[in-house]
Amino acid sequence: MDTRLSQEKWTLLHEGTVIPAHPLALTKSKTLDETRQRALTRYYMDSGAGGIAVGVHTTQFEIRDPEIDLYKKVLKMAIEEVEHANLDRPFLKVAGICGPTDQAVSEATFSKDIGYDFGLVSMGGLDLSESEHLERIKQIAKVIPVFGFYLQPSVGGRTFSYEFWEQFAEIEGVCAIKMAPFNRYQTLDVVRAVCHSSRRDEIALYTGNDDNIVVDLLTKYEFIVDGSPVTKPIVGGLLGHWAVWTSKAVEQFEELKKVRNHLVLPTTLLTTATQVTDSNAALFDAAHQFKGCIAGINEVLRRQGLLAANTCLSDHDVLSPKQSEEIERIYAQYHHLTDDDFVEANLQKWLSKQSSVQ
Repeated sequence: MDTRLSQEKWTLLHEGTVIPAHPLALTKSKTLDETRQRALTRYYMDSGAGGIAVGVHTTQFEIRDPEIDLYKKVLKMAIEEVEHANLDRPFLKVAGICGPTDQAVSEATFSKDIGYDFGLVSMGGLDLSESEHLERIKQIAKVIPVFGFYLQPSVGGRTFSYEFWEQFAEIEGVCAIKMAPFNRYQTLDVVRAVCHSSRRDEIALYTGNDDNIVVDLLTKYEFIVDGSPVTKPIVGGLLGHWAVWTSKAVEQFEELKKVRNHLVLPTTLLTTATQVTDSNAALFDAAHQFKGCIAGINEVLRRQGLLAANTCLSDHDVLSPKQSEEIERIYAQYHHLTDDDFVEANLQKWLSKQSSVQ
């Protein structure tokens, strides 16, 4: 166990939970909408999520640009809301960590200092060898417990070798890995490497495969290690998909937790799996190589009233052609996956609640 974490948080991490990737609330003029930014954090807590991830891809990487300079502000706001809520349960706070080693260590230090539990470390956008990536992770892990992140190439990630993940899993301070290559073979590389690691009991596996959420959470992996079987499940998820319809996602997750250790699983869950994947195709804009993934999430939140506008910092982050129609389709077909009623019942409370900072 990483002694920088409380026993309660360590247990929650390893038992598995729902961690939404926190969006960014902007006005039409692309300024931070502080009221709705805070309302989003309240929404996730009241939905029953077990944590939030802030400063990640869904929060828009551009918040780090010097002319925008919102990284520290949005991370602080989320921390303030969590602390002000005074929850009677553990709640995992994950900070997105990006950039070259110096920048990443600086972000990790800031995040740790203000109360974040983990750094979700992006390895995208860096011209580094695998050994250089590993050295970067080691430096970050000295500052904050690391949530590893295998990001799919179509949104800025890269492919890593099985040997890379073998070495990654041995790094002290790596507490969890989010697998989001959207690729079964590459997901297996990570799971197999962790199962063979001397630290396998120290690392929790989380799905980031928004295209395969339910099946990932139902699967227990088994490998022969030194002549004996070693099993490892994917215990939870850290997902952009869970940034919307979060209360329903929590309900689904709790149902999966109840049955995933059974010898026989209800086949109805496979139907649910395809429905969730179909929904994700619309939200994440799979038809256009995920170009509209942030805008798709924001569009649902806008329709619910949690966001005032579907606005992103980059002019390129907009809905793709026919993506809005696809979102309409999944709303009509899979209304049971949505939580519009829950949001409608609580929206004014979240928007009007007194700020935790006066």
